[in-house]
Amino acid sequence: MATQALAVNGAKVYIVGRTKSKLDTVAATYGKDIEGEIIPLPGDVTSKEDIARLVKDLSAKEPCLHILFNNAGISGDTVSTESKSASEMKANLFDADAATFDDWTTTYKTNVAAVYFVTAAFLPLLQKSSDTTPGWSAGVINTSSISGLVKSAQHHFSYNASKAATIHLNRMLAAEIAEQGLKIRVNTIAPGVFPSEMTADESDETQKSVIEKDKYKDKVPAARPGNDIDMAQAVLFFANNQYLNGQVLAVDGGYTIRAGQ
Repeated sequence: MATQALAVNGAKVYIVGRTKSKLDTVAATYGKDIEGEIIPLPGDVTSKEDIARLVKDLSAKEPCLHILFNNAGISGDTVSTESKSASEMKANLFDADAATFDDWTTTYKTNVAAVYFVTAAFLPLLQKSSDTTPGWSAGVINTSSISGLVKSAQHHFSYNASKAATIHLNRMLAAEIAEQGLKIRVNTIAPGVFPSEMTADESDETQKSVIEKDKYKDKVPAARPGNDIDMAQAVLFFANNQYLNGQVLAVDGGYTIRAGQ
């Protein structure tokens, strides 16, 4: 969604992922007859070595980076919270096969640590964008989730905790970068329910996922999941608004109103 939003509006978008075939599919399917470009750049954002290589590769291709979009995320395992006693709740949260330290650390590594390391690695290229483009400040856009805002665990403590950490990391990065006098904005989009491989459990041959509208008719005030246009508008807002820094925007159809924060 973010890739299309930027590319159709003229941006040259480098897309990063571990599976080259998926990247190639996105570029071939959505890179035709548009104002911008979509260019695959295989890499693993949970590896410092790969991140350093990505910076080197991009530096060889471009003089600077205008926008960095951190969008990698995994959901982690789910556990049951519904319990009739403390003993049953302990069994659900501690004894269950899905309740492991590895689940927590793997989820945190992708959803939080990767955001930190990728942002830090690309700071020089981002600052070059601000230095060489009058009236412009480079931007980092992070993807968190309304799961990091709501009070419910939604059956996946590790995921929700990691997304809350992403939101706080966003604030820390924005504050520390500004404190050093760098002209780089850092903001976060916290999506509600949008079609993705995570929420729909699959994607089709064009790397698109589908969630039936009726599934969320009674769960979201908007009575539907989000769509490409909803996300595109949020992405372009963060990319272009030069007075926006350190902010978190829930694009959720009103989900957090009903769920409570």
